[in-house]
Amino acid sequence: MTHFDSSQLIFALLLTAGAGIATALGGCIAFFFNRSNHKFLSFVLGLSAGVMIYISLVELLAESRSTLISLYGHRPGAFFAIAAFFAGIAIAMMIDKLIPSHENPHEFRSVEEMDSPKHHDRLLRSGTLFALAVGIHNFPEGMAVFISSLADPGTGISIAIAVAIHNIPEGITVSVPVYHATGSRKKAFLWSLLSGLAEPLGALAAWLILAPFLSQTLLMLIFASVSGIMIYISFDELLPLAEEYGEHHTSIAGVIIGMLIMAVSLAI
Repeated sequence: MTHFDSSQLIFALLLTAGAGIATALGGCIAFFFNRSNHKFLSFVLGLSAGVMIYISLVELLAESRSTLISLYGHRPGAFFAIAAFFAGIAIAMMIDKLIPSHENPHEFRSVEEMDSPKHHDRLLRSGTLFALAVGIHNFPEGMAVFISSLADPGTGISIAIAVAIHNIPEGITVSVPVYHATGSRKKAFLWSLLSGLAEPLGALAAWLILAPFLSQTLLMLIFASVSGIMIYISFDELLPLAEEYGEHHTSIAGVIIGMLIMAVSLAI
Protein backbone atom coordinates (compact mmCIF):
# COMPACT_ATOMS: atom_id res chain seq x y z
CA MET A 1 0.00 0.00 0.00
CA THR A 2 1.21 3.49 -0.90
CA HIS A 3 0.92 6.20 1.77
CA PHE A 4 0.10 9.83 0.98
CA ASP A 5 0.13 12.84 3.27
CA SER A 6 -2.82 15.20 3.69
CA SER A 7 -1.37 17.88 1.40
CA GLN A 8 -1.14 15.39 -1.48
CA LEU A 9 -4.73 14.28 -0.94
CA ILE A 10 -6.05 17.84 -0.75
CA PHE A 11 -4.15 18.86 -3.90
CA ALA A 12 -5.47 15.85 -5.85
CA LEU A 13 -9.03 16.51 -4.68
CA LEU A 14 -8.87 20.23 -5.54
CA LEU A 15 -7.43 19.44 -8.97
CA THR A 16 -10.24 16.99 -9.63
CA ALA A 17 -12.85 19.49 -8.45
CA GLY A 18 -11.36 22.13 -10.76
CA ALA A 19 -11.68 19.82 -13.77
CA GLY A 20 -15.29 19.12 -12.84
CA ILE A 21 -16.17 22.77 -12.32
CA ALA A 22 -15.16 23.41 -15.94
CA THR A 23 -18.54 21.86 -16.78
CA ALA A 24 -20.20 24.76 -14.96
CA LEU A 25 -17.94 27.16 -16.88
CA GLY A 26 -19.35 25.76 -20.09
CA GLY A 27 -22.81 26.31 -18.67
CA CYS A 28 -22.01 30.00 -18.12
CA ILE A 29 -20.52 30.46 -21.58
CA ALA A 30 -23.75 29.21 -23.15
CA PHE A 31 -25.68 32.19 -21.76
CA PHE A 32 -23.78 34.64 -23.95
CA PHE A 33 -24.39 33.00 -27.33
CA ASN A 34 -27.58 32.77 -29.35
CA ARG A 35 -25.80 30.89 -32.10
CA SER A 36 -23.01 28.32 -32.03
CA ASN A 37 -19.55 29.37 -33.17
CA HIS A 38 -18.69 26.27 -35.17
CA LYS A 39 -15.11 27.30 -35.86
CA PHE A 40 -14.46 27.88 -32.15
CA LEU A 41 -16.09 24.56 -31.16
CA SER A 42 -14.13 22.72 -33.85
CA PHE A 43 -10.86 24.21 -32.57
CA VAL A 44 -11.63 23.49 -28.89
CA LEU A 45 -12.63 19.89 -29.62
CA GLY A 46 -9.45 19.39 -31.67
CA LEU A 47 -7.36 21.00 -28.91
CA SER A 48 -8.87 18.69 -26.31
CA ALA A 49 -8.21 15.65 -28.52
CA GLY A 50 -4.60 16.71 -29.13
CA VAL A 51 -3.96 17.15 -25.41
CA MET A 52 -5.50 13.77 -24.60
CA ILE A 53 -3.76 11.85 -27.39
CA TYR A 54 -0.31 13.23 -26.59
CA ILE A 55 -0.43 12.72 -22.84
CA SER A 56 -2.05 9.29 -23.23
CA LEU A 57 0.54 7.82 -25.57
CA VAL A 58 3.68 9.79 -24.72
CA GLU A 59 3.28 10.05 -20.94
CA LEU A 60 0.75 7.67 -19.37
CA LEU A 61 1.08 4.53 -21.50
CA ALA A 62 4.84 4.95 -21.92
CA GLU A 63 5.41 5.35 -18.18
CA SER A 64 3.09 2.44 -17.36
CA ARG A 65 4.85 0.14 -19.82
CA SER A 66 8.33 1.16 -18.68
CA THR A 67 7.57 0.72 -14.98
CA LEU A 68 5.73 -2.58 -15.38
CA ILE A 69 8.58 -3.96 -17.50
CA SER A 70 11.08 -3.00 -14.80
CA LEU A 71 8.91 -4.76 -12.20
CA TYR A 72 7.93 -7.93 -14.08
CA GLY A 73 10.27 -8.28 -17.06
CA HIS A 74 9.85 -7.25 -20.69
CA ARG A 75 7.11 -9.55 -21.99
CA PRO A 76 4.90 -9.76 -18.85
CA GLY A 77 5.25 -6.04 -18.13
CA ALA A 78 4.46 -5.03 -21.72
CA PHE A 79 1.48 -7.39 -21.76
CA PHE A 80 0.08 -5.97 -18.51
CA ALA A 81 0.32 -2.42 -19.89
CA ILE A 82 -1.34 -3.40 -23.18
CA ALA A 83 -4.10 -5.29 -21.38
CA ALA A 84 -4.85 -2.34 -19.09
CA PHE A 85 -4.81 0.08 -22.06
CA PHE A 86 -7.41 -1.90 -24.01
CA ALA A 87 -9.40 -2.52 -20.83
CA GLY A 88 -9.69 1.27 -20.53
CA ILE A 89 -10.98 1.46 -24.10
CA ALA A 90 -13.49 -1.30 -23.30
CA ILE A 91 -14.71 0.58 -20.22
CA ALA A 92 -15.23 3.77 -22.25
CA MET A 93 -17.09 1.82 -24.94
CA MET A 94 -19.31 0.19 -22.33
CA ILE A 95 -20.23 3.52 -20.75
CA ASP A 96 -21.19 4.98 -24.14
CA LYS A 97 -23.13 1.83 -24.99
CA LEU A 98 -25.24 2.16 -21.84
CA ILE A 99 -26.25 5.75 -22.64
CA PRO A 100 -28.48 6.35 -25.71
CA SER A 101 -26.86 8.70 -28.22
CA HIS A 102 -29.56 11.34 -27.74
CA GLU A 103 -28.64 11.66 -24.07
CA ASN A 104 -24.92 11.10 -24.55
CA PRO A 105 -22.98 14.23 -23.53
CA HIS A 106 -20.28 13.38 -26.05
CA GLU A 107 -22.87 13.73 -28.81
CA PHE A 108 -22.69 17.52 -28.58
CA ARG A 109 -25.42 19.67 -30.09
CA SER A 110 -25.50 23.19 -31.36
CA VAL A 111 -27.33 25.96 -29.55
CA GLU A 112 -29.79 26.18 -32.42
CA GLU A 113 -30.59 22.46 -32.28
CA MET A 114 -31.14 22.45 -28.53
CA ASP A 115 -33.40 25.51 -28.81
CA SER A 116 -35.54 24.07 -31.59
CA PRO A 117 -38.19 21.94 -29.75
CA LYS A 118 -41.47 23.77 -29.29
CA HIS A 119 -42.37 22.49 -25.82
CA HIS A 120 -40.44 23.58 -22.75
CA ASP A 121 -41.06 20.31 -20.91
CA ARG A 122 -39.12 18.47 -23.63
CA LEU A 123 -36.26 20.91 -23.26
CA LEU A 124 -36.23 20.52 -19.50
CA ARG A 125 -36.27 16.75 -19.79
CA SER A 126 -33.37 16.89 -22.25
CA GLY A 127 -31.34 19.10 -19.93
CA THR A 128 -31.99 16.80 -16.99
CA LEU A 129 -30.97 13.72 -18.97
CA PHE A 130 -27.87 15.48 -20.27
CA ALA A 131 -26.90 16.40 -16.70
CA LEU A 132 -27.30 12.79 -15.58
CA ALA A 133 -25.32 11.47 -18.53
CA VAL A 134 -22.52 13.99 -17.98
CA GLY A 135 -22.38 12.98 -14.33
CA ILE A 136 -22.02 9.32 -15.29
CA HIS A 137 -19.15 10.15 -17.64
CA ASN A 138 -17.48 12.51 -15.16
CA PHE A 139 -17.40 9.98 -12.31
CA PRO A 140 -14.65 7.71 -13.76
CA GLU A 141 -12.84 10.78 -15.11
CA GLY A 142 -12.68 12.11 -11.55
CA MET A 143 -11.18 8.84 -10.36
CA ALA A 144 -8.57 9.03 -13.12
CA VAL A 145 -7.54 12.62 -12.35
CA PHE A 146 -7.37 11.93 -8.61
CA ILE A 147 -5.26 8.76 -8.82
CA SER A 148 -2.95 10.26 -11.44
CA SER A 149 -2.43 13.35 -9.27
CA LEU A 150 -1.45 11.23 -6.30
CA ALA A 151 1.09 9.32 -8.36
CA ASP A 152 2.56 12.35 -10.13
CA PRO A 153 1.23 15.91 -9.57
CA GLY A 154 2.61 17.09 -12.92
CA THR A 155 0.83 14.32 -14.81
CA GLY A 156 -2.31 14.94 -12.77
CA ILE A 157 -2.31 18.61 -13.76
CA SER A 158 -1.96 17.71 -17.45
CA ILE A 159 -4.82 15.21 -17.29
CA ALA A 160 -6.99 17.68 -15.36
CA ILE A 161 -6.41 20.31 -18.08
CA ALA A 162 -7.38 17.84 -20.80
CA VAL A 163 -10.52 16.78 -18.93
CA ALA A 164 -11.46 20.40 -18.12
CA ILE A 165 -11.19 21.44 -21.78
CA HIS A 166 -13.58 18.75 -22.96
CA ASN A 167 -15.92 19.33 -20.01
CA ILE A 168 -16.70 22.87 -21.22
CA PRO A 169 -18.79 21.78 -24.25
CA GLU A 170 -20.52 19.24 -21.99
CA GLY A 171 -21.58 22.09 -19.71
CA ILE A 172 -23.08 23.86 -22.71
CA THR A 173 -25.01 20.69 -23.54
CA VAL A 174 -26.52 20.68 -20.05
CA SER A 175 -27.28 24.36 -19.54
CA VAL A 176 -28.76 25.44 -22.88
CA PRO A 177 -31.95 23.30 -22.79
CA VAL A 178 -32.52 24.02 -19.08
CA TYR A 179 -32.05 27.76 -19.64
CA HIS A 180 -34.43 27.91 -22.61
CA ALA A 181 -36.99 25.75 -20.81
CA THR A 182 -37.06 27.69 -17.53
CA GLY A 183 -35.66 31.09 -18.46
CA SER A 184 -33.48 30.81 -15.35
CA ARG A 185 -29.72 31.20 -15.65
CA LYS A 186 -29.45 30.13 -12.02
CA LYS A 187 -31.15 26.77 -12.61
CA ALA A 188 -29.15 26.13 -15.78
CA PHE A 189 -25.90 26.92 -13.99
CA LEU A 190 -26.78 24.70 -11.01
CA TRP A 191 -27.58 21.73 -13.24
CA SER A 192 -24.25 22.03 -15.07
CA LEU A 193 -22.43 22.50 -11.75
CA LEU A 194 -24.08 19.42 -10.21
CA SER A 195 -23.11 17.28 -13.20
CA GLY A 196 -19.52 18.51 -12.88
CA LEU A 197 -19.40 17.67 -9.16
CA ALA A 198 -19.52 14.00 -10.14
CA GLU A 199 -15.75 14.30 -10.72
CA PRO A 200 -14.77 15.07 -7.10
CA LEU A 201 -17.27 12.40 -6.04
CA GLY A 202 -15.36 9.99 -8.29
CA ALA A 203 -12.16 11.12 -6.57
CA LEU A 204 -13.61 10.38 -3.14
CA ALA A 205 -14.79 6.97 -4.33
CA ALA A 206 -11.33 6.24 -5.69
CA TRP A 207 -9.79 7.08 -2.34
CA LEU A 208 -12.29 5.08 -0.29
CA ILE A 209 -12.26 2.02 -2.57
CA LEU A 210 -8.72 1.90 -3.96
CA ALA A 211 -6.69 3.39 -1.09
CA PRO A 212 -6.15 0.06 0.75
CA PHE A 213 -4.82 -1.53 -2.44
CA LEU A 214 -2.73 1.28 -3.95
CA SER A 215 0.68 0.10 -5.06
CA GLN A 216 3.09 0.96 -7.83
CA THR A 217 1.68 -1.86 -9.95
CA LEU A 218 -1.93 -0.73 -9.50
CA LEU A 219 -1.03 2.89 -10.22
CA MET A 220 0.67 1.91 -13.47
CA LEU A 221 -2.30 -0.24 -14.51
CA ILE A 222 -4.58 2.72 -13.81
CA PHE A 223 -2.30 4.96 -15.89
CA ALA A 224 -2.59 2.59 -18.86
CA SER A 225 -6.37 2.30 -18.42
CA VAL A 226 -6.79 6.08 -18.26
CA SER A 227 -4.72 6.31 -21.42
CA GLY A 228 -7.11 3.92 -23.16
CA ILE A 229 -10.17 5.85 -21.97
CA MET A 230 -8.81 9.17 -23.25
CA ILE A 231 -7.74 7.68 -26.59
CA TYR A 232 -11.27 6.33 -27.08
CA ILE A 233 -12.86 9.67 -26.23
CA SER A 234 -10.50 11.43 -28.64
CA PHE A 235 -10.94 9.16 -31.67
CA ASP A 236 -14.55 8.09 -31.23
CA GLU A 237 -16.07 11.38 -30.09
CA LEU A 238 -13.96 14.54 -30.13
CA LEU A 239 -12.28 14.27 -33.53
CA PRO A 240 -15.34 13.05 -35.50
CA LEU A 241 -17.43 15.80 -33.93
CA ALA A 242 -14.85 18.46 -34.76
CA GLU A 243 -15.04 17.26 -38.37
CA GLU A 244 -18.85 17.41 -38.35
CA TYR A 245 -18.70 21.14 -37.71
CA GLY A 246 -17.07 21.45 -41.14
CA GLU A 247 -13.84 23.06 -39.98
CA HIS A 248 -11.28 20.38 -40.90
CA HIS A 249 -8.17 22.55 -40.89
CA THR A 250 -9.30 24.37 -37.74
CA SER A 251 -9.78 21.10 -35.86
CA ILE A 252 -6.39 19.76 -37.03
CA ALA A 253 -4.76 23.03 -35.93
CA GLY A 254 -6.38 22.48 -32.55
CA VAL A 255 -4.97 18.93 -32.37
CA ILE A 256 -1.45 20.11 -33.19
CA ILE A 257 -1.58 23.03 -30.76
CA GLY A 258 -2.96 20.73 -28.05
CA MET A 259 -0.07 18.32 -28.58
CA LEU A 260 2.42 21.19 -28.57
CA ILE A 261 1.01 22.53 -25.29
CA MET A 262 1.37 19.12 -23.64
CA ALA A 263 4.84 18.53 -25.10
CA VAL A 264 6.13 21.85 -23.77
CA SER A 265 4.44 21.49 -20.39
CA LEU A 266 5.89 18.00 -19.88
CA ALA A 267 9.36 19.16 -20.95
CA ILE A 268 9.46 22.09 -18.52
